[in-house]
Amino acid sequence: MDDAAAILGRADFFMICDDEQRRMLGFASDRRHVEADEVIYKAGTVPEGAYVLIEGTLKARNEGVEAGKPYALSEPGSVVSTMALILDKPRPVTITAVTDCELLFVPRTAFLKLVRQYPELAQKAAQRIERELNGYLGALDPLRRKMKSR
Repeated sequence: MDDAAAILGRADFFMICDDEQRRMLGFASDRRHVEADEVIYKAGTVPEGAYVLIEGTLKARNEGVEAGKPYALSEPGSVVSTMALILDKPRPVTITAVTDCELLFVPRTAFLKLVRQYPELAQKAAQRIERELNGYLGALDPLRRKMKSR
């Protein structure tokens, strides 16, 4: 449990939690080993939570209309599918292990239970996700302007 809490402490998103909240999430989390080329989840599926990369390299590929070049995640503490902690919606991305990986799976049910217990955590999570979404939208602005000028 303390090992999982320490892993969450290195994950940028979970900095919104205090030590006790990370311990509670760590207790509910599940450490998983995945082999190279194993699919963590496919685009169009609904992940039941988020994954924190402990070790290894993952590949993320947008599918469908937003398809593009895949990108790699290899920074320990990277959180995959933060939105899955809150939303029960299909994801547009397929996540695959490039190398053997160690992951910590954080179930949505545990995170939602925690935010119900700690309203200030819910507010911090909402603010954090809003900042991330604004960052994504800001990154798209040059492309949007380019498309309008055609």
